[in-house]
Amino acid sequence: MKIQTKSKKVNKAWLNNHVSDPYVKLAQKEGFRARAAYKLKEIDEELKLIRPGQVVVDLGAAPGAWSQYLRRRFAPKEAGVGGAAVGALNGTIIALDLLDFEPIEGVQFIQGDFQEEAVLRQLEEALAGRAVDLVVSDMAPNLSGIESTDAARIAGLVELAIDFGQQHLKPEGALVAKVFHGSGYSQLVEAFKASFKKVKAIKPKASRDRSSETFLIGIGVKKPAGQA
Repeated sequence: MKIQTKSKKVNKAWLNNHVSDPYVKLAQKEGFRARAAYKLKEIDEELKLIRPGQVVVDLGAAPGAWSQYLRRRFAPKEAGVGGAAVGALNGTIIALDLLDFEPIEGVQFIQGDFQEEAVLRQLEEALAGRAVDLVVSDMAPNLSGIESTDAARIAGLVELAIDFGQQHLKPEGALVAKVFHGSGYSQLVEAFKASFKKVKAIKPKASRDRSSETFLIGIGVKKPAGQA
């Protein structure tokens, strides 16, 4: 009985915090599916990563807030001032997630596990030989609460994103990946440094203070060892 009461208190506190969160309110006002849109917006505004005409892959895309932000960045100026949620789109967005995804106009969606070879092949077929300007990854595993296990799962997803980026990004392309401070973080930073010419860590203001999440950004692909 005590456990249930405590759980209800925790849930109620989370709900109160969520409802009063300024980014939640802003997302509702501006039509984004999640507050996460403002994390990518802040990263983009600092590093100027997103430009109309690009080919972008959005990994771990559901519920679609990052794809929405990308889609609005690709709205031509003739549609108004840019930022249109529908209509013309100057750029390519391919989104992938395990979970289903409510369609976003102009965004190609692939449902499946990025860790599976067959799903990766689908993504490569969608690219049709085109090099990628930007990979954004908000992927996160289901956490077990066992630090070593969770760190390994997180690292596995980030390393897959790095590998995909190395194979498909343009030489000046960039990867944005969600990581978590804690066990394995320093090794992921080193993996980024080994793969990209410039590496930066950003914890956006839209990330909750109590969250250990941060985002690693790698810009400019280093050629894999042994490649001319």
